[in-house]
Amino acid sequence: MLSVVLVGLSIAVVPLEAAVAKRYANSSNAFGPLTFKADGTFQISIFEDLHFGENAWDSWGPQQDINSVKVIGKLLTAESPDLVVLNGDLITGENGYLENATHYIDQIVEPLVKRGLTWASAYGNHDHQFNLSAADILAREGFWPNSRTRRMVSGEGVGVSNYYLPVYDHKCFDEKICVPDLLLWFFDSKGGFRFQQKDAYGKQVGIPNWVDYRVAQWWHQTNAELVQWYQKRIPSLAFVHIPTYASYALQQAGVDPHTEPGINDDNPLAPQAQGWCPDGRDDGTCSYGGQDIPFMQAITATKGLMAVFSGHDHGDTWCYKWDSLLPGMTVAGNGVNLCFGQHTGYGGYGSWERGARQVLVTKEQLEACELDSWIRLESGNIVGSVSLNATYGQDRYPATNNTFTHCPTCNYTIVTPMPGTKR
Repeated sequence: MLSVVLVGLSIAVVPLEAAVAKRYANSSNAFGPLTFKADGTFQISIFEDLHFGENAWDSWGPQQDINSVKVIGKLLTAESPDLVVLNGDLITGENGYLENATHYIDQIVEPLVKRGLTWASAYGNHDHQFNLSAADILAREGFWPNSRTRRMVSGEGVGVSNYYLPVYDHKCFDEKICVPDLLLWFFDSKGGFRFQQKDAYGKQVGIPNWVDYRVAQWWHQTNAELVQWYQKRIPSLAFVHIPTYASYALQQAGVDPHTEPGINDDNPLAPQAQGWCPDGRDDGTCSYGGQDIPFMQAITATKGLMAVFSGHDHGDTWCYKWDSLLPGMTVAGNGVNLCFGQHTGYGGYGSWERGARQVLVTKEQLEACELDSWIRLESGNIVGSVSLNATYGQDRYPATNNTFTHCPTCNYTIVTPMPGTKR
């Protein structure tokens, strides 16, 4: 099935050497290549669901953004990561004005720029709205040399933030002659609404909420090219805002607070292709359309992929090893870990304590495709510290204490959507 869905689709192919050379030119920036530190470590901080720009016309909206900036600063001071990932819903675009919606990017990245840190983004459903274009967010990010966000897949309907970044040994100063030790894949799960488009009835036009099958094909082919080029399997991580249906199936199988520590309040969670029909209708008659199957096939086909990190469901923060064929699924897991982060921003629904998932990869761990992860909270506390190794899912950990943020300066009521609704 995989060869039919992914390989059988047509895509423009250029000679391998030229293709890889072109990607090198697009993957670096003024900061130089991403590298492990001299001690053999590389740490990522994942900021999920920042939701800047909510209700700018009320006092509580800007206050949320101020609070979110404070959270970002606290987390960066505590962790000092080598890369920050902004994993979707950077901006609540439906509250944005056409003339300045992307300017919230400047507020988001100010704490990173001040610290000389670099970042990469994957866009979410709230980043695609009638008054907010994900392409314009990318352009706004491009004002800052710290940004590594790219667009490597073109075409109508494929999304914007689909690309990869290589991470090299600390001695690498020229990407053209170095072999990556780690690959970071970023995907646009889309959703939301088309920029400045309405249908014949004057209604905003919705965007499919899954990683496009052409992007899945690009991933499959590009990874195969890299394996051929370097004559080795390169360990990797992936970032996508909306989780796949596999995360939903795992959740329904049961999340154990001691073997998959984390909060599990958004149950059932909202996966890709939720609310769509297999025939492409989005009329409220279907619960799930299966359009993320090509992406899930690409996940399981990518050898050396250690984990996929998502947000979107603010009340879920667990990691689960997908290593079987689950009820209602046609794609069997191969042992990859599917993880949620922590709701980072004060915007967006829910009052769970803000924080960010941390990912630590060492050169030694890469040999076994393993990594360590934990969540740093705004309070400074660490929860959900796990080793995503061969025995994850069997090892027992302390249950995560579910703490909440109470903001006396925020004069608003947080509304949590009904379980299973589109977020």
